[in-house]
Amino acid sequence: MNGTTLEVDLGSSVPPFEQIRRQVSEHIAAGRLEPGTRLPTIRDLAADLGIAPGTVARAYRELEASGLVTTRRRTGTSVAPGAGAPHAAPRRAAHHLVTLGREHGMPDDQILDLVRAALGKPAPGSP
Repeated sequence: MNGTTLEVDLGSSVPPFEQIRRQVSEHIAAGRLEPGTRLPTIRDLAADLGIAPGTVARAYRELEASGLVTTRRRTGTSVAPGAGAPHAAPRRAAHHLVTLGREHGMPDDQILDLVRAALGKPAPGSP
């Protein structure tokens, strides 16, 4: 799943299927799982998490019912078209800007000043 991991806390009061559903939903909303990304098979994810396949199947059914994933025979389960974050591309660009600025030794306040300048807004405290 593009380096995105899922974890299940068997000691939690939140049922395991709900933990999986919530984490996948959050990864999709954050743009870490983009439309078309294939999810692990039910059996593979169940084995990786040490839980019953029926638990993963329920999570996938709930994700499908909410329109976040689609499941097709032979091709498996993948993130539905249009399910990604509406601002995923700008979010990735912002992360890239921060990473690039830090790689060049810029402090965070200077990186923010770059964004403010691009927006045509003055830095706080400037006239």
